[in-house]
Amino acid sequence: MACSSSPAVDVTTAVLTCRDTLLVIFDKLSVTDLARASCVCKLWNFVAADDEMILRAFKTPWRLRNVVGKPLSRSFWRDNGLHKFAISHQINKGETVASLAVKYSVQVVEIKRLNNMMSDHGIYSRERLLIPINNPNLLVDSTCYIERDTYAKREVAVLYLDGRSDENANCSAFRVTSDEGMRRIITSLRRSMRVDDGTAQYYLSIANGNPRAALSEFSADLSWESQAGAPSG
Repeated sequence: MACSSSPAVDVTTAVLTCRDTLLVIFDKLSVTDLARASCVCKLWNFVAADDEMILRAFKTPWRLRNVVGKPLSRSFWRDNGLHKFAISHQINKGETVASLAVKYSVQVVEIKRLNNMMSDHGIYSRERLLIPINNPNLLVDSTCYIERDTYAKREVAVLYLDGRSDENANCSAFRVTSDEGMRRIITSLRRSMRVDDGTAQYYLSIANGNPRAALSEFSADLSWESQAGAPSG
Protein backbone atom coordinates (compact mmCIF):
# COMPACT_ATOMS: atom_id res chain seq x y z
CA MET A 1 0.00 0.00 0.00
CA ALA A 2 1.39 3.37 -0.98
CA CYS A 3 2.05 5.75 1.88
CA SER A 4 0.23 9.05 1.71
CA SER A 5 1.75 12.23 3.05
CA SER A 6 0.09 13.84 6.03
CA PRO A 7 -2.15 16.88 5.48
CA ALA A 8 0.13 18.98 7.66
CA VAL A 9 3.12 18.20 5.44
CA ASP A 10 1.12 18.99 2.31
CA VAL A 11 0.03 22.36 3.72
CA THR A 12 3.59 23.25 4.77
CA THR A 13 4.94 22.29 1.36
CA ALA A 14 2.27 24.36 -0.38
CA VAL A 15 3.05 27.38 1.78
CA LEU A 16 6.80 27.15 1.23
CA THR A 17 6.41 26.80 -2.54
CA CYS A 18 3.89 29.61 -3.05
CA ARG A 19 5.64 32.68 -4.45
CA ASP A 20 3.20 35.19 -2.98
CA THR A 21 3.51 33.64 0.48
CA LEU A 22 7.30 33.59 0.23
CA LEU A 23 7.29 37.26 -0.72
CA VAL A 24 5.41 38.12 2.47
CA ILE A 25 7.75 36.00 4.62
CA PHE A 26 10.99 37.09 2.96
CA ASP A 27 10.01 40.74 3.22
CA LYS A 28 10.54 40.42 7.00
CA LEU A 29 14.06 38.98 6.70
CA SER A 30 17.40 40.73 7.12
CA VAL A 31 19.82 40.91 4.21
CA THR A 32 21.87 38.11 5.78
CA ASP A 33 18.85 35.84 6.11
CA LEU A 34 17.76 36.65 2.55
CA ALA A 35 21.17 35.54 1.31
CA ARG A 36 20.78 32.28 3.21
CA ALA A 37 17.25 31.75 1.91
CA SER A 38 18.46 32.20 -1.68
CA CYS A 39 20.61 29.07 -1.29
CA VAL A 40 17.70 26.74 -0.41
CA CYS A 41 16.27 26.09 -3.89
CA LYS A 42 15.64 27.75 -7.25
CA LEU A 43 12.24 29.14 -6.24
CA TRP A 44 13.57 30.65 -3.02
CA ASN A 45 16.55 32.06 -4.90
CA PHE A 46 14.22 33.65 -7.45
CA VAL A 47 12.01 35.23 -4.78
CA ALA A 48 14.92 36.35 -2.58
CA ALA A 49 16.54 38.04 -5.59
CA ASP A 50 13.76 40.63 -5.83
CA ASP A 51 15.56 43.98 -6.09
CA GLU A 52 12.97 46.00 -4.17
CA MET A 53 12.91 43.47 -1.33
CA ILE A 54 16.70 43.45 -1.04
CA LEU A 55 16.79 47.24 -1.02
CA ARG A 56 14.16 47.42 1.74
CA ALA A 57 16.08 44.87 3.82
CA PHE A 58 19.27 46.88 3.35
CA LYS A 59 17.63 50.15 4.40
CA THR A 60 15.38 49.04 7.25
CA PRO A 61 17.85 48.57 10.15
CA TRP A 62 19.23 52.08 9.68
CA ARG A 63 15.89 53.71 8.71
CA LEU A 64 17.40 55.05 5.50
CA ARG A 65 15.23 57.13 3.22
CA ASN A 66 16.84 55.85 0.03
CA VAL A 67 19.87 54.13 -1.47
CA VAL A 68 20.87 55.23 -4.97
CA GLY A 69 22.98 53.25 -7.42
CA LYS A 70 23.84 49.64 -8.17
CA PRO A 71 26.92 47.82 -6.86
CA LEU A 72 29.33 45.93 -9.10
CA SER A 73 28.33 42.67 -7.46
CA ARG A 74 25.05 41.67 -5.83
CA SER A 75 27.13 40.29 -2.96
CA PHE A 76 27.32 43.92 -1.77
CA TRP A 77 23.75 43.59 -0.48
CA ARG A 78 24.52 40.55 1.70
CA ASP A 79 25.91 42.67 4.51
CA ASN A 80 24.54 46.01 5.66
CA GLY A 81 26.72 46.48 8.72
CA LEU A 82 27.76 50.00 9.67
CA HIS A 83 31.15 49.42 8.01
CA LYS A 84 29.38 49.47 4.62
CA PHE A 85 28.63 53.19 5.05
CA ALA A 86 30.93 56.21 4.97
CA ILE A 87 30.75 60.00 4.98
CA SER A 88 32.16 61.84 1.99
CA HIS A 89 34.44 64.68 3.12
CA GLN A 90 35.78 67.19 0.62
CA ILE A 91 39.34 67.98 1.69
CA ASN A 92 40.06 71.63 2.49
CA LYS A 93 43.44 73.32 2.57
CA GLY A 94 45.31 72.72 5.82
CA GLU A 95 43.30 69.67 6.88
CA THR A 96 45.10 66.53 8.00
CA VAL A 97 44.01 62.98 8.70
CA ALA A 98 44.44 63.69 12.40
CA SER A 99 42.28 66.82 12.31
CA LEU A 100 39.54 64.95 10.45
CA ALA A 101 39.72 62.11 12.98
CA VAL A 102 39.07 64.64 15.74
CA LYS A 103 36.30 66.37 13.79
CA TYR A 104 34.37 63.15 13.14
CA SER A 105 35.30 61.40 16.42
CA VAL A 106 36.98 58.43 14.75
CA GLN A 107 40.46 56.93 14.88
CA VAL A 108 43.20 57.95 12.42
CA VAL A 109 43.85 54.29 11.64
CA GLU A 110 40.17 53.82 10.72
CA ILE A 111 40.31 56.61 8.15
CA LYS A 112 43.55 55.31 6.68
CA ARG A 113 42.25 51.75 6.49
CA LEU A 114 38.99 52.77 4.81
CA ASN A 115 40.78 54.95 2.24
CA ASN A 116 43.61 52.50 1.53
CA MET A 117 46.21 55.00 2.74
CA MET A 118 49.72 53.85 3.64
CA SER A 119 50.66 57.16 5.25
CA ASP A 120 49.11 60.47 6.30
CA HIS A 121 50.68 62.14 3.26
CA GLY A 122 48.20 60.37 0.99
CA ILE A 123 45.68 63.08 1.80
CA TYR A 124 47.51 65.60 -0.39
CA SER A 125 46.82 63.70 -3.63
CA ARG A 126 43.07 63.45 -3.09
CA GLU A 127 40.03 65.65 -3.35
CA ARG A 128 38.07 63.80 -0.70
CA LEU A 129 38.30 61.16 2.00
CA LEU A 130 35.76 58.59 3.13
CA ILE A 131 35.07 58.88 6.85
CA PRO A 132 33.84 55.86 8.84
CA ILE A 133 30.44 56.30 10.46
CA ASN A 134 30.29 55.54 14.17
CA ASN A 135 26.95 57.20 14.88
CA PRO A 136 24.12 55.27 13.19
CA ASN A 137 21.72 58.15 13.85
CA LEU A 138 23.39 59.96 10.95
CA LEU A 139 21.79 57.45 8.59
CA VAL A 140 18.22 57.98 9.80
CA ASP A 141 16.04 59.45 7.02
CA SER A 142 19.13 60.00 4.82
CA THR A 143 20.01 59.08 1.24
CA CYS A 144 23.19 57.12 0.50
CA TYR A 145 24.88 56.60 -2.85
CA ILE A 146 26.61 53.34 -3.76
CA GLU A 147 29.98 54.29 -5.16
CA ARG A 148 33.29 52.63 -5.86
CA ASP A 149 36.01 54.99 -4.67
CA THR A 150 39.07 54.89 -6.91
CA TYR A 151 41.55 55.43 -4.10
CA ALA A 152 39.83 53.30 -1.48
CA LYS A 153 39.33 50.55 -4.10
CA ARG A 154 36.06 49.45 -2.56
CA GLU A 155 32.34 50.01 -2.86
CA VAL A 156 30.59 51.85 -0.07
CA ALA A 157 27.23 53.47 0.60
CA VAL A 158 28.28 57.10 0.77
CA LEU A 159 26.53 59.76 2.84
CA TYR A 160 26.88 63.45 1.91
CA LEU A 161 26.22 65.50 5.03
CA ASP A 162 26.03 68.75 3.07
CA GLY A 163 24.01 67.38 0.17
CA ARG A 164 25.20 65.84 -3.08
CA SER A 165 26.02 68.33 -5.81
CA ASP A 166 25.99 67.59 -9.55
CA GLU A 167 29.73 68.15 -9.56
CA ASN A 168 30.18 65.35 -7.05
CA ALA A 169 27.76 63.12 -8.90
CA ASN A 170 29.75 63.41 -12.12
CA CYS A 171 33.23 63.07 -10.62
CA SER A 172 34.87 59.99 -12.11
CA ALA A 173 36.95 59.42 -8.97
CA PHE A 174 33.90 58.22 -7.07
CA ARG A 175 31.19 57.60 -9.63
CA VAL A 176 28.39 55.08 -9.25
CA THR A 177 29.39 52.03 -11.24
CA SER A 178 27.15 50.67 -13.98
CA ASP A 179 26.08 47.22 -15.11
CA GLU A 180 27.98 47.80 -18.35
CA GLY A 181 31.15 48.56 -16.43
CA MET A 182 30.74 45.41 -14.39
CA ARG A 183 30.36 43.30 -17.53
CA ARG A 184 33.57 44.74 -18.98
CA ILE A 185 35.51 43.98 -15.80
CA ILE A 186 34.10 40.44 -15.57
CA THR A 187 34.99 39.79 -19.21
CA SER A 188 38.53 41.06 -18.72
CA LEU A 189 39.04 38.95 -15.60
CA ARG A 190 37.57 35.88 -17.26
CA ARG A 191 40.04 36.15 -20.12
CA SER A 192 43.00 36.80 -17.84
CA MET A 193 42.13 33.92 -15.50
CA ARG A 194 40.84 31.63 -18.27
CA VAL A 195 37.77 30.80 -16.22
CA ASP A 196 34.00 31.18 -16.57
CA ASP A 197 32.00 34.30 -15.69
CA GLY A 198 30.86 32.89 -12.34
CA THR A 199 34.40 32.25 -11.16
CA ALA A 200 35.56 35.69 -12.30
CA GLN A 201 32.64 37.35 -10.51
CA TYR A 202 33.38 35.37 -7.34
CA TYR A 203 36.97 36.59 -7.14
CA LEU A 204 35.89 40.14 -7.93
CA SER A 205 33.35 40.05 -5.09
CA ILE A 206 35.79 38.79 -2.45
CA ALA A 207 38.23 41.49 -3.59
CA ASN A 208 35.64 44.25 -2.98
CA GLY A 209 35.44 45.09 -6.69
CA ASN A 210 39.19 45.54 -7.15
CA PRO A 211 40.25 43.67 -10.36
CA ARG A 212 43.95 43.65 -9.44
CA ALA A 213 43.20 42.20 -6.01
CA ALA A 214 40.90 39.64 -7.63
CA LEU A 215 43.77 38.45 -9.84
CA SER A 216 46.03 38.25 -6.79
CA GLU A 217 43.47 36.15 -4.91
CA PHE A 218 43.10 33.85 -7.92
CA SER A 219 46.87 33.47 -8.29
CA ALA A 220 47.20 32.71 -4.58
CA ASP A 221 44.58 29.97 -4.85
CA LEU A 222 46.32 28.45 -7.87
CA SER A 223 49.61 28.48 -6.00
CA TRP A 224 48.01 26.81 -2.98
CA GLU A 225 46.38 24.13 -5.13
CA SER A 226 49.69 23.46 -6.85
CA GLN A 227 51.50 23.06 -3.54
CA ALA A 228 48.72 20.97 -2.05
CA GLY A 229 48.75 18.62 -5.02
CA ALA A 230 52.52 18.21 -5.11
CA PRO A 231 53.77 14.82 -3.85
CA SER A 232 55.47 14.97 -0.47
CA GLY A 233 59.17 14.19 -0.31
